[in-house]
Amino acid sequence: MKAMYYDAFEKTPEIRTLPDPSPSENGVVIKVEATGLCRSDWHGWMGHDPDIRLPHVPGHELAGTIAAAGRGVVRYKVGDRVTVPFVSGCGRCGECRSGNQQVCEAQFQPGFTHWGSFAEYVALDFADQNLVHLPESMDFATAASLGCRFATSFRAIADQARVEGGEWVAVHGCGGVGLSAIMIAAALGANPIAIDISEEKLAFARTLGAVAAINTRQTDDVAGAVREITGGGAHVSIDALGSPATCFNSIRNLRRRGRHVQVGLMLAEHATPEIPMAQVIGHELEIYGSHGMQAWRYDAMLAMIVAGKLDPKRLIGREISLDEAVPALTAMDSATDLGISVITRF
Repeated sequence: MKAMYYDAFEKTPEIRTLPDPSPSENGVVIKVEATGLCRSDWHGWMGHDPDIRLPHVPGHELAGTIAAAGRGVVRYKVGDRVTVPFVSGCGRCGECRSGNQQVCEAQFQPGFTHWGSFAEYVALDFADQNLVHLPESMDFATAASLGCRFATSFRAIADQARVEGGEWVAVHGCGGVGLSAIMIAAALGANPIAIDISEEKLAFARTLGAVAAINTRQTDDVAGAVREITGGGAHVSIDALGSPATCFNSIRNLRRRGRHVQVGLMLAEHATPEIPMAQVIGHELEIYGSHGMQAWRYDAMLAMIVAGKLDPKRLIGREISLDEAVPALTAMDSATDLGISVITRF
């Protein structure tokens, strides 16, 4: 198979021909039809993820068709159109038994714990517990875009933050995660506020449902600006970027008993941000993490997409080839693209 490959962190990846994978007894091999390019892939390439063992094939947002299945797979067959959460559960541990596969103790993560989907084929374990059938009406590029950013945002907004109609939701960072969160919050009847440094992204966020926008390059006191817009602070705030500044502002701009959800990864030198703990205690704030979404929760998200209440296809910026993905990956930390890049040509 043709695949993106690197054998050292921060070394420019190569496109190589590698052996085709075989399915495990409880796994499948997917013919990759589309796979999203995500900032998490950049973090992995930089060496920020301890689960990656070199050499490595990245890629974790994918959709395709089943090319081969192990003897133990009973719910899926060759030819099925599927996607998979980027965190797959083992199905046996206590977290999986409680329905929380996204924090499985023995989780399988294509592109991190195992070789991923920047390739013509990818092997996935625990297929019966984790694969998701795709609606026939959904194209593969849109399906791939759900795998990390959109699904993670859906769980962050709907499940972790428990957003309700009429609530104010501040979204710090208007990349793929943030724009997804704005679209989802608006679909649930909330009032999202877009916060970013880019006027172009803020303008796009308004078309997705943001009722207000704050440019942090033009605002010294972001939390104060949110409190002024909302009349006291946001009910919910999402750090969709992952930096000490966005994390601090996201907590600081909450009203009393507000909920902060950390979605953006905070790794390396950003791993220990300052937290306004006196406010957390005195205002009884809630702080949550959000790490992917369980396969069984995809049904609710897919139902909203099929019904036209959510339109993740609008978040796709461009479709690229596997070769074009190499410079796109290495430059991701400084990229200013509006929308998600999806690999659809191998």
